[in-house]
Amino acid sequence: MIRYIRRAAAFCLLLLVALLVNAARVQLFEADELDANPANRRNTIARYDQPRGNILVGDRPVTGSKETGELLSFERTYLHGPLYAPVTGYASQTYGTTLIENAEDAVLSGTDSLLAPLPFWNEFTRGRQPGGNVVTTIRASMQQAAYDGLSGRRGAVAALDPSTGEILALVSTPSYDPERLSGTGSAVTDAWAGLNAARSMPMLNRAIRQTYPPGSTFKIVTAAAALDERVVTDVDAATDTPSPYVLPGTRTTLPNEARGCEDASLADAIRVSCNTVMAHLGVEVGLEGMVETAEKFGFNDAGLRIPSGVARSNFDTDMSDDQLALSSIGQFNTTATPLQMAMVASAVANGGDLRRPHLVDRITTDDGDTVRQERSESYERPMNPATAVQLQRMMVDVVEDGTGSNAAIDGVTVGGKTGTAQHGVDNSGLPYAWFISWAQAPDSGRPAVAVAVVVEDAAAERDDISGGGSAAPIARAVMEAALEE
Repeated sequence: MIRYIRRAAAFCLLLLVALLVNAARVQLFEADELDANPANRRNTIARYDQPRGNILVGDRPVTGSKETGELLSFERTYLHGPLYAPVTGYASQTYGTTLIENAEDAVLSGTDSLLAPLPFWNEFTRGRQPGGNVVTTIRASMQQAAYDGLSGRRGAVAALDPSTGEILALVSTPSYDPERLSGTGSAVTDAWAGLNAARSMPMLNRAIRQTYPPGSTFKIVTAAAALDERVVTDVDAATDTPSPYVLPGTRTTLPNEARGCEDASLADAIRVSCNTVMAHLGVEVGLEGMVETAEKFGFNDAGLRIPSGVARSNFDTDMSDDQLALSSIGQFNTTATPLQMAMVASAVANGGDLRRPHLVDRITTDDGDTVRQERSESYERPMNPATAVQLQRMMVDVVEDGTGSNAAIDGVTVGGKTGTAQHGVDNSGLPYAWFISWAQAPDSGRPAVAVAVVVEDAAAERDDISGGGSAAPIARAVMEAALEE
């Protein structure tokens, strides 16, 4: 009898050992997989069991949290949601996170080790701290001026501080209210379906995620290349450029909408926006020189983050001369985000030094203590300082005596460049209206702001669409708000 009891005890012991081994296997080797399993709701419940940290503009939160009284205890709220949606993105219990809500999710949800009282505290305790705050570089008055200027039309505005790279305004319209996506249930799924089905694509962040042909605004890049490569040594000297200009290797002629472009100087070509001169100069610079200059401005960079990812602006690296000519005036396959073209204006305004754009100023605990401060960094030097000075003068001439007069501000030095970008099959689509600019107060030693505006105005008459007519007044309003700051 004792023998059978011993056998039963040994068998029970074996079962216990097997249970312990299996428990250890699950905890040590399968824990991460089980944590990530969509059927495991513990992480989701824990994620929403405390208020999320806030995103701030200046010293004011533009986000919040509210109690739901449900299993997922707290839900995201937004103040002036459509105005700041291109900055904040959304934090949805159903659809996840985007933009700053995504890029700084660890801070906002309280899991970032920066918020812990001691190093590795969160790792040891497997806990979280109260959500931290993300203070942005956005200026409320400039954001509002850009949003009001677009008036719901399809388009975008990006504004930078040329001296630091701080993003001062980032607007995309039409916009949406991210609070509609915050929770769960049929209202949220219906809102999601409606927003995604809308032809105006309100959830598309046109300022950083949409690329457009930049049209004549790209001529600033071509001018920088021509000056740095010594293709042009005197900006006021006549160039050997016929009008119309026959694209190299073809019988296709490139016309001008402006008058007086035959043999025009570089300064005049920028002032009145001569296609022929700038296309010819791009070919004279050559593919290698144009690619090098464009990439120093930020084109072809697929890794730019602000901290959200920015769509890659494109300048082809393998082209025939006729394609290069068109690319040099912002057509063919050349495309750019509004942020990219703000970077172009910023580099000119800042004497040739392009600062890396960034949207986050600092990270704080929920008590307001700073735990991370962003610093200004150089992105590239796309042109010589002397070239930047010459381009500044030419861009000022565009505003004072050229196509950009609608951007002029009394008593302020303003430089600009208009652009009307053709697109669609055989250029049948309504052109995009572009304007890039910068402004400097008379009593200041540095520029206040650099701005890029693009307007996709499908409701406008084709002849009415121009960078000077549609986009320049918006840029002026944003620059005036920056100067008031």
